[in-house]
Amino acid sequence: MHLTVCHMYPDLLNLYGDRGNVIAFVQRCRWRGIRVTVREVNLGGPVSFTGCDFLFIGGGSDREQQLIASELAARLQELQAAMEDGLVVLAICGGYQLLGHYYLTLEGRKIKGLGLLDFYTTAGARRLIGNVAVEAELNGSKSVLVGFENHGGRTFLGAVEPLGKVLRGYGNNGTDGLEGARYKNVYCSYLHGPLLPKNPALTDHLISLALQRKGMDGKLADLDDTIERQAHEAMVQRLLA
Repeated sequence: MHLTVCHMYPDLLNLYGDRGNVIAFVQRCRWRGIRVTVREVNLGGPVSFTGCDFLFIGGGSDREQQLIASELAARLQELQAAMEDGLVVLAICGGYQLLGHYYLTLEGRKIKGLGLLDFYTTAGARRLIGNVAVEAELNGSKSVLVGFENHGGRTFLGAVEPLGKVLRGYGNNGTDGLEGARYKNVYCSYLHGPLLPKNPALTDHLISLALQRKGMDGKLADLDDTIERQAHEAMVQRLLA
């Protein structure tokens, strides 16, 4: 078994240790004997979305989003086709916003997004900061995801499902009780922390989806997650007590 991870723009999109999401995905694969190749894609560099099994886009500022949106616009059709074909994608914060229609700044300037998912983002007067607990459905079962958010944008979903329901924190916009977005095998979230090391169940879910897309058995060998489960449960209890 072999998976290819495409880490998009790691030099520009790495707020709050977002690189840790790639590290967690790779390590939990390798512990199971799944070989992984990581391809880091930087500005101007080549990328083949059709040859990718897991695509990760981290968080960045408005400036970085503009640079990346301009470059990805030229690759839009290939990326969209891969997403429709079930490419497993995780997009965090700025990477999340990038997949929507636009980001409207406080000054009224509209930063055009890729328009791959039906949502838009507007800047808020204050940042939404703090620890978050979200109830999400993974493979037919409800799970609580935990993480840390720090974003000025308010994202509003259209014809796309949320990643989950906010149990504690602000989520997409602090008003509708929703967090993140989800379309086919594309998962978007404002949660840093980073997200995957804090939520091994989500990491394994993404690995399983990537394997299934390649026609392999998505059932994963069990790992000794005693420490991971204890850390996750401690955070859940702290936030929901």
